[in-house]
Amino acid sequence: MTAATQLLENVEIKPTVHVKDKCGLQRDAIKLRDVPLFSRILESGLKDGCDLTEKLRQRELLIQGDNLLALSLLQKIPDIQGKVRLVYIDPPFGTRQSFNVTPRRIATISRSNGGIVAYDDSLTGRAYLDFLRPRLQAIRDLMAEDGSIYVHIDYKIGHYVKCLMDEIFGKHNFINDITRIKCNPKNFARHGYGNIKDMILFYGKTKKCVWNNLKQSITINGDDKRFRSIDADGRRYTTTPLHAPGETANGPTGKPWRGMLPPPGRHWRYSPRVLDELDKKGLVEWSSTGNPRKKIYADEVVRSGIKIQDVWTFKDPQNPKYPTEKNLALLKLIIGNSSQPDDLVLDAFCGSGTTLIAARELQRRWVGIDSSHYAISISRERLKKCTFVSLTKYYQEALHEHLG
Repeated sequence: MTAATQLLENVEIKPTVHVKDKCGLQRDAIKLRDVPLFSRILESGLKDGCDLTEKLRQRELLIQGDNLLALSLLQKIPDIQGKVRLVYIDPPFGTRQSFNVTPRRIATISRSNGGIVAYDDSLTGRAYLDFLRPRLQAIRDLMAEDGSIYVHIDYKIGHYVKCLMDEIFGKHNFINDITRIKCNPKNFARHGYGNIKDMILFYGKTKKCVWNNLKQSITINGDDKRFRSIDADGRRYTTTPLHAPGETANGPTGKPWRGMLPPPGRHWRYSPRVLDELDKKGLVEWSSTGNPRKKIYADEVVRSGIKIQDVWTFKDPQNPKYPTEKNLALLKLIIGNSSQPDDLVLDAFCGSGTTLIAARELQRRWVGIDSSHYAISISRERLKKCTFVSLTKYYQEALHEHLG
């Protein structure tokens, strides 16, 4: 038993979870992976000939159908298998709710009898993890060795998904648990604090994942108290210590510099050679007691930006086209930091296509997958001229054959 399922031992779940497939037929969502259905669909799809294979190799590819089937198909395409540089997924959150849309209600969950079902989020507990596990495994196998994955999830199920990610990608490849501020403060009456956040789990496939280290822009006013000092040229600056916590037993940062060792329990931030270079450039300020500190100029901070931290404010769109549509700037940050132009980006729960739009605007190749007819219709409306593949006919043929 895995750590994720052990945590769910005391979670109430239904022993058998039935959902309706695209044909309107009942099937067992937990045991679906145990039948030869997927292999029959795969065989049927590839027998369609060069047309399907060629479509799956296109620069911008939108697939409608079960994402586990689609991922299995993509593993057979040499241009994709082992080439996916970045994955972002925003899977269902295990809310036990159906997301409906009507002409008047798109942004929120609707329980009315009318409207269109955007997607069903009925799987919970262990069944939810059983649904997610094979999809994450298939995604991992598609990824390049220097690829990375971001899993957007909510606070109720996120810690279970973290255990599942540790199992599949390895604890050593975990990078960040990012807090995303999703909305304005709430004043709903509840016995607890208001919820304004969800989480994004960031993993590399290996330690070598692409990282562009984008910076956050910053404005520094003339009265900013952090930059009180002014040099001979009139430039404002502050200073920071040249040493950091932790002793270095071996290596240059634990060696003497200018006849002094770093304070007890600390080490130099730079090697003595680099410290000499900084001093030569006038970037070391010496106190009256001989304590060296590094100069940080305000204009250079403004020019270069500052390190992005792990709490992000990207609120959901005010006028979304889809119930769970995400902020475009959020996806641009993720894609910009963890891929390069012409890299392949995958979103296996693409919804209304915001990830794909961000990838297109940043000159990345992309593959988007979703089983929802409504989601795909919105994506196709927003993403003109992309290659579209529907796996519905292969799915229907194999499913009818399986169920008789």
